[in-house]
Amino acid sequence: MYSLKVESNFSSAHNLRAYKGKCESLHGHNWKIEAAAESEGLDKIGMVMDFKLIKNELNKILEKLDHKYLNKIKPFDKTNPTSENIACFIYKTLKPKLKGLKSITVWENPTSCATYYE
Repeated sequence: MYSLKVESNFSSAHNLRAYKGKCESLHGHNWKIEAAAESEGLDKIGMVMDFKLIKNELNKILEKLDHKYLNKIKPFDKTNPTSENIACFIYKTLKPKLKGLKSITVWENPTSCATYYE
């Protein structure tokens, strides 16, 4: 089995609805996103897939989140913009474009992350 991982990032603000604590107030993060893909085999040139393809498709999604107030954009106008929900949103948006997508990990700071996979 082969596994690839690319990292990218975006910056945004959010607040957590129905949360009792500091995160209920408007605040921001410099989010780090890890996209992992896997495959049992390699293509004819010896790759699972091109890193550039993964990063380009991931960045198309992140551009829609970058420098935004997440609570005001779909789907986070209805869904709480937690790290878990952000990871799920990115995964479900990216999965149709990347056959071998394994997981999305969202880091909201250097010590805390959430991962979504199916």
